[in-house]
Amino acid sequence: MELNRNGESGPVPFRSGRFFNVGSAWYFATREALDQGPYPSRQEAEAALAMYIENVREVERHWR
Repeated sequence: MELNRNGESGPVPFRSGRFFNVGSAWYFATREALDQGPYPSRQEAEAALAMYIENVREVERHWR
């Protein structure tokens, strides 16, 4: 069962997983529709996503 996120109301929109694999290579998808990868494991893709998000937040803080 899908639930709304904190602060959302109305119908729950379609959401897909951020991580996917092609063969043995792992990738993550961004909101900017840029697939990042390949990574040798899902764990490395998850770590790379954490760094990606931190970089995006740093850029946003710089430009505010």
